Amino acid sequence: MTRSTVFTPFDIVEGDRKKGVVLLADHARRDLPEEYGSLGLPASEFDRHIAYDIGVETVTRELAAVLDVPAVLAGFSRLLIDPNRGEDDPTMIRQLYDGTVVPGNYPMAPEERERRLDRFYRPYHDAVGAMIASVAHASGKAPFIFSVHSFTPVMQGFVRPWHVGVLWDRDDRVARPLIDTLAEDKSLVVGDNEPYDGALRGDTMFRHAIANGYAHALIEIRQDLIADRAGALAWAERLAPIVDAIDRRADIHQVKMFGSRTGPV
Repeated sequence: MTRSTVFTPFDIVEGDRKKGVVLLADHARRDLPEEYGSLGLPASEFDRHIAYDIGVETVTRELAAVLDVPAVLAGFSRLLIDPNRGEDDPTMIRQLYDGTVVPGNYPMAPEERERRLDRFYRPYHDAVGAMIASVAHASGKAPFIFSVHSFTPVMQGFVRPWHVGVLWDRDDRVARPLIDTLAEDKSLVVGDNEPYDGALRGDTMFRHAIANGYAHALIEIRQDLIADRAGALAWAERLAPIVDAIDRRADIHQVKMFGSRTGPV
């Protein structure tokens, strides 16, 4: 865990906005502002997947550098508040996560919930929305949004077989070529909407991509593959030409409304 007295709810990585691509990392960091201490948890819990997506910050920063595109990274631990949830999602502030009770989140007064929304969650989403709008303006076309996440190899006793997964709802413009290209490497087990389903109402992709008809996908990389810098850099190098090739497809920078499996958009 990193503690900061001058806390920033998001970080911007600059790149060429005319390229029409935005990278996002909702769970890049495990930081908490000083006033929250450790939420009552031992420091070791902040080395686990419950606090952040291990390896994602390095992958995202390197991918942004290689592609020369901008990125927005959330600056706070998901244990404080999860930006990849809708504001009405009961798992947005978790009191129990993968066997760990979070004392600082229980009980959760309505005033404290609203305070975290105002100080952390909403500023991050405002920054994401502003970046997407800026990229759309600079490029003169609908942006392509690519969200980077990672997943724990074992969850609730289940050993996950995938090396990487691609999450999507109904818009397959990015997901299908991404899955197909990754699967060309026969050493990889590629999940299609694994280890999670990409249809999650109110999440970052729903809010900023699906609702606006922007091409998008969320990639999940298994954490043991990117836990060290060498692995994270290798995955960024692997993904860069794939993302670049998808970016050049004719239909990627068009607004198309596909709707959502979660209900009306």
